[in-house]
Amino acid sequence: MSWKSFFTREKKEDLDQGLEKTKKNFFGKIASSIAGKSKVDDEVLDDLEEILVSSDVSVETTLKIIDRIEERVARDKYVSTKELNGILKEEITALLEESNNEDAVDFEIPKVENGPFVLMVVGVNGVGKTTTIGKLAHQFKKKGLKVVLGASDTFRAAAVDQLKIWAERVDVPIVQQGMGADPASVAFDTLQSAKAQGADVVIVDTAGRLHNKINLMNELTKIKNVMKKVVPDAPHDVMLVLDGSTGQNAIEQAKQFTKATEVTSMALTKLDGTAKGGVVIGICDQFKIPVKYIGVGEGIEHLQVFNKTEFVDSLFKGSSLE
Repeated sequence: MSWKSFFTREKKEDLDQGLEKTKKNFFGKIASSIAGKSKVDDEVLDDLEEILVSSDVSVETTLKIIDRIEERVARDKYVSTKELNGILKEEITALLEESNNEDAVDFEIPKVENGPFVLMVVGVNGVGKTTTIGKLAHQFKKKGLKVVLGASDTFRAAAVDQLKIWAERVDVPIVQQGMGADPASVAFDTLQSAKAQGADVVIVDTAGRLHNKINLMNELTKIKNVMKKVVPDAPHDVMLVLDGSTGQNAIEQAKQFTKATEVTSMALTKLDGTAKGGVVIGICDQFKIPVKYIGVGEGIEHLQVFNKTEFVDSLFKGSSLE
């Protein structure tokens, strides 16, 4: 299926609105910095570098973008500030194309032999992990898939309760043992139950603790090993959920989690409430781990499949540096 066929006008409008604060912050600063200037020179590039970093694109990624623009300026001898908008868009698009993001699919999952597709979700508390799981369950169910949730975040009572609320809202079964239960035991029971029910997808929530990476690493490893006893290749995807509104802190969390466990995909939440949407660019570039989903609003339909082309188009839509 082509992404064009499922990226509807409504989804595009949601994405445009979700990135509005980032766009105003980012292009407002650039427009101010080049006011009265006609040529992209060292001063303009210095200002652009500062703006990219302050927009949470990250230092490493910013330097790559600036280097690329400098090369073009040197090659073309003269680049007007009117051309800066297009050049910046082209270089950010190229950077995202080089990252490890797969082509967008409409909440589809690969077929798995000997059991359901198992998605293990990791991330610190407060990033929107449980909400993301609920919204994913909703989208998978809309596709006609049978979904089972596993409440393996037994460290906080609220985490289990929140997941139960989402399970009821979306009307999918949940396996839980309550606060203080062994997370691996819950995961084991979840996969056994899902297999018995002929489920297509299992989403397992896990505790979001980073203050002791060794404990976190051991716990996640134990959960993985136990799940393999039921579904040999599980988990098929380990998704890290990050709060986009925290900017550089999200990048730091990604560094910590990728050291503690294997992460195979990411989801970025809360982009609608922040001017720090540039963090998506830095995360794609630095980690080379597919960003699969982004949250652009509070509604149940506001979790979107991440499409880099549509993301950049929305970011630059209506912007003018002239």
